[in-house]
Amino acid sequence: MKAYVFPGQSAQFEGMGKDMYESSEIAKNLFEKANDILGYRISDVMFEGSAEDLKQTKITQPAVFLHSIIKAKMAGDDFQPNAVAGHSLGEFSALVASGAMNFEDGLLLVKQRAMAMQKACEATPSTMAAIVGLEDEVIEKICNEIDDIVIPANYNSPGQLVISGSVPGIEKAVEKMKEAGAKRAIILQVGGAFHSPLMEPALNELGQAIVNTEFKIPICPIYQNVNALPEKDPEMIKYNLIAQLTSPVRWTQLVQNMIKDGVDSFVEVGGNGKVLRGLIRRIDRKAMSEAL
Repeated sequence: MKAYVFPGQSAQFEGMGKDMYESSEIAKNLFEKANDILGYRISDVMFEGSAEDLKQTKITQPAVFLHSIIKAKMAGDDFQPNAVAGHSLGEFSALVASGAMNFEDGLLLVKQRAMAMQKACEATPSTMAAIVGLEDEVIEKICNEIDDIVIPANYNSPGQLVISGSVPGIEKAVEKMKEAGAKRAIILQVGGAFHSPLMEPALNELGQAIVNTEFKIPICPIYQNVNALPEKDPEMIKYNLIAQLTSPVRWTQLVQNMIKDGVDSFVEVGGNGKVLRGLIRRIDRKAMSEAL
């Protein structure tokens, strides 16, 4: 069984998509359609923008989504997934690629998600930190001991977990993680505390937009971030997608469940093709992976 997986933020790179635009009519048409939907030429930022330009949440999210969807569309009949999944933002790419919603609605939701998250980040100073070399249970215990908002946000792979919360809370947690023996505990250069209760303002705004969007039964199960389980029911997909904004990304458990259910090959779609493949190898060294 083959699963197609879609990356989230951090998969962007300078010049992303330019080669596709210049070599494929399908890609060119989708880029131009996206420019019209967004109301600005995101293609120009993707092709010519600096790394700093691409780091802005309002740019990163639609750019990574667009790059992944165009990759999937260019594959045509070769895109035959038995299952799909996406890491955080990538879940929107997975839903569009699997037919659960159309391209236009997906891009509009990603735009709204990015703007809502940007506003939430500006409202409350917050951040995230990567913790390497500690058991999940140890990290969870330390987070619970901090007298501020700090929660596990991304279960990326065994021994690699990202925490999210208030700036003072994360600073305290990083020191405690180091004292507990973490190989690395590094505060990340991100705009805010994604996948934490501090995204609640964005949840209200995005949740209504998701409720009002038409979802269909996808061509294959989508394993969702919130519970790491496969889903095909449109209403449950919506419910889990709304909850994703303030809940941890359970990527380790998701990949483990896919493998348990028979997936033996993973294809990363979009970005530089290395982010999720690296995590999957750390989760299960026997798993086969490639980039589309």
